[in-house]
Amino acid sequence: MAKKVRVCFHDRCFDGTSSAAVFTRFYRECVDAQAGFAYTGLTHKPAGSLFDDGLFDAEENVIVDFKYSPSPKLTWWFDHHQSAFLTPEDAEHFRRDSSGHKFYDPHYKSCTKFLATVAGEKFGFRAEPLAELIRWADIIDGAQYESPEAAVRMNVPATQLALVIEASGDDGMTIRLIPELASKSLEEIMRLPFVAQEFQTLYNRHENSLEMLQRHSACERGVAFFDVIDYPLEGYNKFIPYYIYPDCFYSVGLSRSPQRIKVSVGSNPWLLPPPDRDKNLASLCERHGGGGHARVAAISFTLGQVKEARAAAQAIVKELRG
Repeated sequence: MAKKVRVCFHDRCFDGTSSAAVFTRFYRECVDAQAGFAYTGLTHKPAGSLFDDGLFDAEENVIVDFKYSPSPKLTWWFDHHQSAFLTPEDAEHFRRDSSGHKFYDPHYKSCTKFLATVAGEKFGFRAEPLAELIRWADIIDGAQYESPEAAVRMNVPATQLALVIEASGDDGMTIRLIPELASKSLEEIMRLPFVAQEFQTLYNRHENSLEMLQRHSACERGVAFFDVIDYPLEGYNKFIPYYIYPDCFYSVGLSRSPQRIKVSVGSNPWLLPPPDRDKNLASLCERHGGGGHARVAAISFTLGQVKEARAAAQAIVKELRG
């Protein structure tokens, strides 16, 4: 019987989905060509455990682009977030690990590139067939677009696919895409009927969200703020604030999904703040129970915590503007 591999990945995230695809191809080429794969998308929760009982149900259990778990059943882990560990004890557990299969480096802009690099250096994985995917994961997760227009207008397959991954209402979309990402070019994937149709629907919604954020946002002292909790804008493009306000340094936004309220905090990739206003956004969000990267971070709240979410957002706005 083929070995079962459970790959848990950051869901509704281009980098998380791409990391799962790269791991799949790496494992099949360098570890076990006969292995069978099952995928589970993970999302950040406002409270409680991030890892449900029974999640790690395979012979090999993997997490990519998501927080660390000290479970003895976890056999592979790759991550690049500053806030990778839920507790100091988890960080110490990782440092004591001797498996040689758990890797962490917050200096990488994408987990996809980090995973491909480690797999190549330590296990002989040849990632060249996935070079396009790896390059775009680094651009998208590291916010390395050439301009706000390139990020918002979505005129290449990679940015179109990112919209499908991040905003689709189909909970199974990312899992369906992982095997495709591991074997096809981005252009080939965008020609698949189920992807092309989903993109067109989502792009129409994207244009509506652009108009809505223009109406419900404001920029003061280099910080754009918007509150769309009362509007259906799950999965909006996070670069829209810098498209609307190219002179802003930071953006803080409040939005709602069926599972949570989210405070999103980002920095303008095309306009760095002056040194006296340069803030580590992950550290700011960690004060309110969130985390992420130095340049982009977030906080999750329950659907009933509207007041708390708005208070946290206003506190961050005040600090960034100050």
